[in-house]
Amino acid sequence: MVVFYSCGDDNSKTTPNVLEEQKRKTKTITAKAIEGFKYNDYILSEDAKEEVAQWSRFQELSTQISFLKKADVTFFAAEKDTLKVFLDSLKVSLPENINTNPINSRISVLETKLLKLNNDLTLDNYSVDNKLGSIKDLLIANSNLIFVINKKLEFDKRDKEAIRPYEE
Repeated sequence: MVVFYSCGDDNSKTTPNVLEEQKRKTKTITAKAIEGFKYNDYILSEDAKEEVAQWSRFQELSTQISFLKKADVTFFAAEKDTLKVFLDSLKVSLPENINTNPINSRISVLETKLLKLNNDLTLDNYSVDNKLGSIKDLLIANSNLIFVINKKLEFDKRDKEAIRPYEE
């Protein structure tokens, strides 16, 4: 009869690491996680909707942002070259009435956040929390762009109304 005993081989030390790895892999990007973000989510004013109605790249961006809010990251995980072409055409097709430095700077921030999100989504070993952080950053950048477009058109409207009484 042979009996084997093992001393000093404690597997409990590796169990937390294994559990941590399993948690990291099972946690995914969900619509619920994205809905839980705390930020000011601006929408276009009626004037802004009219102004951007013919700006097809902005319309496409808005559609992709709505998919992103539902945890569909397909567009944002595309090839970087495809995204760069999209972003270039977004900037080039900017309507003349809203082609201002503040709006161009918000588009540049949006471009940076979009490309960072693309990088983060394509890295397999990058944590879901970091990917969610990049999604939030992009949503904030998009919301800030919308806010600045709204403000630009609001100020233009105010300026026209202020001039009107003196035209008579």
